[in-house]
Amino acid sequence: MHILLPRWIIPIQPRLVLEAHALIIDGPRIVDLLPASAALARYPEATITRLPQHALLPGLVNLHAHSAMTLLRGYADDLALMTWLNDHIWPAEGKHVSDEFVFDGTLLAIAEMIAGGTTCANDMYFHHGAVARAALASDFRMMVGCSILEFPTPYAANADGYIGKALACIDEFRGEDLVGFTLAPHAPYTVSDDTFRRVVTLADELEVGIHCHIHETQDEVTGSLKEHGVRPLARLAGLGVLGGNLIAAHMVHTTDDELALLARNGVNVAHNPASNLKLASGFARIAEQLAAGINVGIGTDGAASNNKLDLFAELRLAALLAKGASGNAEALPAWQALEMATLNGARALGWDDRIGSLEAGKQADLIAVDLSAAGTQPCYDPVSHLVYAADRSQVSHVWIAGRAVYAEHRHLSLDLADIQQRTRRWHDRIRT
Repeated sequence: MHILLPRWIIPIQPRLVLEAHALIIDGPRIVDLLPASAALARYPEATITRLPQHALLPGLVNLHAHSAMTLLRGYADDLALMTWLNDHIWPAEGKHVSDEFVFDGTLLAIAEMIAGGTTCANDMYFHHGAVARAALASDFRMMVGCSILEFPTPYAANADGYIGKALACIDEFRGEDLVGFTLAPHAPYTVSDDTFRRVVTLADELEVGIHCHIHETQDEVTGSLKEHGVRPLARLAGLGVLGGNLIAAHMVHTTDDELALLARNGVNVAHNPASNLKLASGFARIAEQLAAGINVGIGTDGAASNNKLDLFAELRLAALLAKGASGNAEALPAWQALEMATLNGARALGWDDRIGSLEAGKQADLIAVDLSAAGTQPCYDPVSHLVYAADRSQVSHVWIAGRAVYAEHRHLSLDLADIQQRTRRWHDRIRT
């Protein structure tokens, strides 16, 4: 039994800030949330961690990531999406991506994410088993997205090959508490109608989600109109892709009718503000998406297009962009932004019964943020500071499923020296 005694507890659900309260962890789960004095009396034998200037809140959920691409951080910058992909990223991946590349790159990503308060990521990449093994080796919660394309890569020759490897991996890791899977058709412009139909059928049979880049750029929309006669979202609707198990990454270019279509079908959106800006993809209509009742979470995209996996930075940027793009200073207030990065992300993954809020019975995925620094003083409202003033360096403690993986700014589940050595080897190999 473990008692956590922070200055503030922000459970997310309900939407309030608790002072002089304690959170009780037993094994992997939260078992109680009550006034501090009552907790000390009820659990006299428990271990106590005092966090006198800290906010305690659920771990952040990165709703769209390509974790292994940390090894391509800074490799190709200041380019439009298709130039970046066709001329730089896909050729580099063709030369270097392997099981070892993905395992090492995912370890590096997890080290960065944990230190920044992220306890769960929704990934999309190749070598799915390597992603899962890296997560399990790090005590990190990971939804592994199994990429599916029509064209060959060193990983598979065609859509059948990608799907076959996905099914084998899902079967191999079945029953792992920290790992889940989605089928991840890359995008409408890289996946055929027949493959999308097969993905829908398999996702229903296996009870897994679907994760796909959709409406990321205006060129994608224009290309779909030319090739298929309809916009990508309309095409996917006709193929049965839209539903509550779909996470649509980006969704930058949308009409009012498309927002209504997303809402009617319960589609989840992964908003990636920094990546959208860096690739000049555009400004997603997040205020309008939320107003339409769409469940929107926040992602970083990959480190090759961001270039960091920093959800605190994304939180602030998402809130500010929503205000600036809509002309409404009340759009996306701090509370709602924090919900997007926690409970909304968990809901999109179908894991909101496990994580995303601090409630008895849920998994103890939580973080402590030290707000004693000069840049977060004075503190009238810790939620405001978490979104607008704090940065990831102020994350002091991280627990995943009740296990301490980061404490006093030190990793407890990862060997940073080993990860840095692996990273240097890849840098030298890729650079030459």
